[in-house]
Amino acid sequence: MDKWKTLKSEYLYQTPFGNLRKEKCELPNSNIIDYYVNEYEDWVNAVVLTKEKQMVLVKQYRHAGEDFFLEIPAGKMEKGESHEEGILREVKEETGYVSQKPPILLGDFMVNPATQTNKVRTYLIQDAYKEFEQDLDENEEIRVELIDFGEMGNILQNNQIKTQLFTANGYYMARAYLGTC
Repeated sequence: MDKWKTLKSEYLYQTPFGNLRKEKCELPNSNIIDYYVNEYEDWVNAVVLTKEKQMVLVKQYRHAGEDFFLEIPAGKMEKGESHEEGILREVKEETGYVSQKPPILLGDFMVNPATQTNKVRTYLIQDAYKEFEQDLDENEEIRVELIDFGEMGNILQNNQIKTQLFTANGYYMARAYLGTC
């Protein structure tokens, strides 16, 4: 198998939320096609567990999904931040929770390599406790909810909450990690 060759690349638009790039590509079979690539920034997320094995989740409105979703805390790194610093800051800002234990990397994945450039890095944060009030951006409205970690699998399997793939994936990775510790 061979990679595609990019013959021409141009931006159709660029925004603070992401860019759309149009590329003319030559395939290994010599076909020429137009292909569209969404450029987004990488982000981090974390399964956050309290000492009582409660999962710290955030509920917020997601406009594209036209509903409220219960998710693991997530966000983009700020300039100069490491992934670990970014997730600890995001968790503190969104939930007010902190931990004395360092975050454990569970996985590093492309979000959708067919059309997107970004990755998500998922962590496990253990023994978290509420130390601060939320410190939200002016356009954020987030409610913190706690769900028993042992019950989360049933909740996901029975579609009892609206969530996104990264929350389910993070939960199952954390469960596998904790089962091997």
